[in-house]
Amino acid sequence: MGDAVELEVGGRTVRLSSPDKVFFPERGFTKLDLARYYLAVGPGILRALRDRPTTLERYPEGVGGENFFQKRAPKNMPDWIPTAHITFPSGRSADEMCPTEVGAVVWAAQFGTLTFHPWPVRRDDVDHPDELRIDLDPQPGTDYDDAARAAHELRAVLDEFGGLRGFPKTSGGRGLHVFVPIEPRWTFTQVRRAAIAVGREMERRMPERVTIKWWKEERGERIFIDYNQTARDRTIASAYSVRPRPHAPVSAPLRWEEVGVAHPQDFDLATMPARFAELGDVHADMDDHRYSLESLLDLARRDEHDHGLGDLPYPPEYPKMPGEPRRVQPSRAKKDS
Repeated sequence: MGDAVELEVGGRTVRLSSPDKVFFPERGFTKLDLARYYLAVGPGILRALRDRPTTLERYPEGVGGENFFQKRAPKNMPDWIPTAHITFPSGRSADEMCPTEVGAVVWAAQFGTLTFHPWPVRRDDVDHPDELRIDLDPQPGTDYDDAARAAHELRAVLDEFGGLRGFPKTSGGRGLHVFVPIEPRWTFTQVRRAAIAVGREMERRMPERVTIKWWKEERGERIFIDYNQTARDRTIASAYSVRPRPHAPVSAPLRWEEVGVAHPQDFDLATMPARFAELGDVHADMDDHRYSLESLLDLARRDEHDHGLGDLPYPPEYPKMPGEPRRVQPSRAKKDS
């Protein structure tokens, strides 16, 4: 696998063992290629991860091997990488790593971390999200272009309800993510409620193209707005994260004029460094903004008062939540009735 190498990263020395270990056989990318990628996009991924409790998606033997999600900070983590204490819906808790410098990202890459999954909170306030994250998830029969069309309508919805500015990025797969920086003064439950309001408004505007139906049997060939990605302990791959697919795609931040023009296959471990060198982080000013959710929460209240549209089901591993409807798929509910 070759002798270990040492990389200088912002004043830190990070040791990389087995640098020639192939992580992406289809492309021939090695562990060293992965580490150098994260060095090349360092300011961008650090902007996405800074001070956020972060789950590591690890593939120690590369994309063809076993993988796992590491929520708890590794015992061998250097003392210069801080942590935050977070609580899961089950009531259990853990200390998660919170990158504050690029060296932490490269250190994680040494242990086979391909994708970084940050919480939408900062370590100084882990109960109040500072991002509203909208996940546009193509269902069977739809594709990225359908998600892009929905994203442009989403942009209009966000602007109409509070003058919110969304920052779009590819998921690294077929979907799109739109992140909105918000004031950290609402709970996870309230932020999720705002995401549901967005989804319902999108359904009204694009009923044949967009759905917020939780049960797959009801979604049809539409883009699913996964509102539960805003629930506590649900995370979305960060901008610039490498995704565990054979061609080594990355989650690419986009300018709005690129949505529907650029495609996910344009961005991978080989091409993103050149784009970053030319354009820098196209979401670099994201942290300069903080928006209010009041208009969306007002919309949620009107939906409930005027149309009886209350809460929606949580994921199956969550405890029953106050106000949540019966958590059973419609076809089974009919059989039981």
